[in-house]
Amino acid sequence: MRIEPVNNSINFKGLYNNKALLFGLEKISDHPASFVALTTFVASSFVRPFVISKTPNTDDETKKYLMAESVTSGIAKFITAEAIAMPIEGAIKKIDKNPDKFLNKETISILNKTGSDLLQSKNYKSLAQMTKLSANFISAIPKSFIGVALIPFAMDFLFKKSKDKNKTEKINKYDPVFSPVSNSIAFKGKKEILPELIGKIYNKKPVLNFANKIAKDSDNIARNISIATDMLLMGAFCLQTKNNKKIKEDKKPPLIYNKLISGALSLFMGYGIDKAVQKGTKNCVDKIASHNKDNKKCIKYIEGINILRPTLIFAGIYYGILPFFSAIMANKADKFQKQKSNQNYP
Repeated sequence: MRIEPVNNSINFKGLYNNKALLFGLEKISDHPASFVALTTFVASSFVRPFVISKTPNTDDETKKYLMAESVTSGIAKFITAEAIAMPIEGAIKKIDKNPDKFLNKETISILNKTGSDLLQSKNYKSLAQMTKLSANFISAIPKSFIGVALIPFAMDFLFKKSKDKNKTEKINKYDPVFSPVSNSIAFKGKKEILPELIGKIYNKKPVLNFANKIAKDSDNIARNISIATDMLLMGAFCLQTKNNKKIKEDKKPPLIYNKLISGALSLFMGYGIDKAVQKGTKNCVDKIASHNKDNKKCIKYIEGINILRPTLIFAGIYYGILPFFSAIMANKADKFQKQKSNQNYP
């Protein structure tokens, strides 16, 4: 009796044009900053605190401060990023639907060299994607400020059983963070102000030249903006933590060391891993493009993949893996610094 060889190869054919997958990639492409903000919120509010709570050789109060910082950081990032991202994403959508209304004919011609649909232009899509993702970069300073400011509130809310039942009410009335985004960010009156402003920016020759340059590396726009945003956040957090009078002085160094260690390691590791994964999945991405070549939304599917990949990789490293090690290292660095200070000042 002849035994047929077993075919161990996995058939992904149904995945390349799976409607649910393609729909998800399209939505990520349309709302990249919102997707990044939501991923960060979930990882920062739940995954990272859990990992920190399981860290050995770290005193309980340091753990509590690190967990509180993670939760407040996730809340602040989500609210501030969304407050900026939603209007920008809405404005880009209006330009997509009616480019002739917001862009000069010369701009459309330069961005769309093939003469086909502008939404199929790599130059335009790269510029639009960078504009939408810039919401996370623009909101870096305010989100860091709010996150640090809320650490003392989070310590009371999460770890001190309320001596006063009104504490929760006081926190909920903290307008800059807990007020609904829809109420605080209202674009009343002329609704085309933002798309018109973005259109005027796109019409500038330096911006068109910039679009031509970033289009050559369009697959890495999300990764590059993520790295730039994380570097800005890291510096802002350390500065604001140092100057915050409501955080205990002896808990400032562990918070700063933890941020610097986890931030630096995640940037180096994330960049390397993302590059390797990007190279390893190129064949799969090419097949998705091939199976959907006649679909006008194909460029959005590829764009969605290039946002999804680095977002999950950086979030997995920063919020899921590194907190375990960085908390230990930060605690040791703090103890070493205290011992050194004691030796210098007997």
